[in-house]
Amino acid sequence: MKRLIFLIALGLAGAYFFRHYVGGLVRVASGSMEPTLELNSFQWLNRWYYYIYPIDRGDIIVFPSPVDRNKDLIKRVIGLPGDSVQIINKEVFLNYKKFNEPYVIHKRRNEILVGDNMQEVIVPENSLFVMGDNRDFSEDSRDWKDKNGKHIYFISVDSVEGRIFH
Repeated sequence: MKRLIFLIALGLAGAYFFRHYVGGLVRVASGSMEPTLELNSFQWLNRWYYYIYPIDRGDIIVFPSPVDRNKDLIKRVIGLPGDSVQIINKEVFLNYKKFNEPYVIHKRRNEILVGDNMQEVIVPENSLFVMGDNRDFSEDSRDWKDKNGKHIYFISVDSVEGRIFH
């Protein structure tokens, strides 16, 4: 009996270690990354990837929401430290050039929504500018605000939990 309890405890500890330090499946809880990631699909989160490779533009990452720390979000990295990001009529300009984003969809193309025009911001050190692929239905770096109404344009590189592989 003691051996069975030990094996169960060892298995649970191994599963905990694997999930929290190596990776695991995460559920896509919103449509903000459609069509790249389908709503309610499960995706592999690799927590080790960024110990080996640097975060790159275009990576799809998981991180805690800057508005609600109890909620994890999945978004695409658009701006890296030092980058200039501006949005004009739904078009992203990165470092003063139109940014090619073949994965983006606009389901409300003929409407101007919050975040469809954004002043130029420079991504600070140790920070990222992130957006969802389903731009008209994504809350992201364009429109997050803290409890005082101050804009939150960036997330911390240190808050990134890992990279999604799809």
